[in-house]
Amino acid sequence: MQRNHFLRATFAALALAAAAPGFAQAQPWPSRPVRMVIPFPPGGTLDTVGRLLAQKLGDQTGQPFIVENRPGGNGVIGADVVSKAPADGYTLLFNASTFTTAPMTMKSVPYEVVRDFTPVALVAKAPLSVAINKNLPITDVKSLIAYAKANPGKMTFAVGSIGSAGHLSTELLKRAGGLDYLIVPYKGTAPAFQDLIGGQIDGFIDPILGSLQYHKSGMLRVVAVTSAARATSLPNVPTVGESIPGYEFYSWYGLWGPAKLPAAITQRLNAEVNKALATDMRETLNAQGLLLTPGSVDDFVKFQQADMERSKKIIVEGNIRVE
Repeated sequence: MQRNHFLRATFAALALAAAAPGFAQAQPWPSRPVRMVIPFPPGGTLDTVGRLLAQKLGDQTGQPFIVENRPGGNGVIGADVVSKAPADGYTLLFNASTFTTAPMTMKSVPYEVVRDFTPVALVAKAPLSVAINKNLPITDVKSLIAYAKANPGKMTFAVGSIGSAGHLSTELLKRAGGLDYLIVPYKGTAPAFQDLIGGQIDGFIDPILGSLQYHKSGMLRVVAVTSAARATSLPNVPTVGESIPGYEFYSWYGLWGPAKLPAAITQRLNAEVNKALATDMRETLNAQGLLLTPGSVDDFVKFQQADMERSKKIIVEGNIRVE
């Protein structure tokens, strides 16, 4: 009788402990599936990289990292979901540099990047490609400049989202080349590529990964890349800087959690990302034009701060605003 009473008391105590606040946090992370929010539609470069990373993180941790596309509001809707999520490591944001720059172009955003998110890891830098509709008489930057000047105000360039690296790069090319062309915003890169291939848009500057397959199949023409050196995936394509000295630009991809994400989870996630970047993921993405960037959490914090300062200068000088 005494033994039965002891066992009942023990089980009751365990049940109370399991229901008590903080019990879940005491379990090893991750002990259940992790949601990775990508705030743009499926099919673009961001989605491609994010899904590959999610697969690797799931394999390494033993828990699935489930990608959830939450497009809308130039990436704000999906990011806002993460900013309001519990800081327990089970809701993460995978996003491009648009995440830090788009709020600079908008009147109102329901969060602040620095205040409401925890930087986890810088995943990759992405040189951009200058892609042109294949039916235009443009084969390099010089012929692009010549065509745009011969058709002032008539040439059109897509941007996947306002304030994105592609947008800023397109604005810089416009100013550096003294060009007059129309910039047309799209809701994501996939529909922009569809219209570029179909001839509704003349040009699109976006990470190489997005345009590479279309270039190789002859569906569009990549005439230049924005990196300092030629891309290994497109060795015969010149850089913009070969025609416009000093021109260099990149998009980049990172992983964030909500504000006040516990340091132990942040460091664990950072280590898992770096581990993933050392696998065959490196060869896969390098072959498609991306430069993987393993590093510490502190490295990412410093990189983000410097990039935001540079981008703000371009946005202010170009008067880039969401209408």
